Amino acid sequence: MLKNLLSARLYIVLAFLLVLILPSCVVTKKSVYFTDLPDTAKLREITPSEFKDPVIQPDDILSITIQTIDPATTAAVNQVSAMPVIGASSATPTGSQMVTGFLVDKNGNVSIPMLGNIKVSELTTFQARDLIQQRAARYFKEPTVQVRFANYKITVIGEVNKPATYTVPNEKVTLLDALGLAGDLTIYGKRENVLLVRENNGQKEFVRFNLNSSDVFKSPYFYLKQNDVIYVEPGKGKVAANNAARTQTLALLGSIISVLIVALTRL
Repeated sequence: MLKNLLSARLYIVLAFLLVLILPSCVVTKKSVYFTDLPDTAKLREITPSEFKDPVIQPDDILSITIQTIDPATTAAVNQVSAMPVIGASSATPTGSQMVTGFLVDKNGNVSIPMLGNIKVSELTTFQARDLIQQRAARYFKEPTVQVRFANYKITVIGEVNKPATYTVPNEKVTLLDALGLAGDLTIYGKRENVLLVRENNGQKEFVRFNLNSSDVFKSPYFYLKQNDVIYVEPGKGKVAANNAARTQTLALLGSIISVLIVALTRL
């Protein structure tokens, strides 16, 4: 009778330990990206969403460089002051940065020495380049103009290794690029439920991604826009991790009890 009772208790302890182990297996399975892709060398092509060039908005900072055969002639035009912006990069993961460029005012204009005010809002950087080049041609012979965003910011928060607001060096940045800058998701991040928050014409848009599926490449939101916010929600494993001390204590007690039960059954 006693032996049967001890055996039943042993099974209960083993079942308890199994419950503690199984969640780790589930977490490992959910931490893999694009699980719908075959694990073979066979090529699979996916047509990604179309990239649309972002347009310039008020409060953007533009890096504008005007060049001619004689650099001295455009030195005054290219003199700009540095401005602090909130953001990070791979070199400076936290804090603020100093960027040089021309601020787009509330009316959508940039003020360039000698060239005056030029309206660039709602234009792409390519369109703004052509417009500034036409204005510069009045004062310089065969000028070349380069225009790009100096404060193209993406914010990544939640269950990532380096949450921050990142200033990216180009306009063609994807969801995966942003997550890479943030050091990838932690083991507790919900890869099947990544949230994107975007402001469009004064309205907030909310889009969710499932990184376990390759369909993320087809999403029209796969390419990010300036000031996008990515939030990675914590999974149930995060709650378990916060109670790690309690779980370890229970596991230790279970192991001790199982050893005692085994010892008693052999008496």
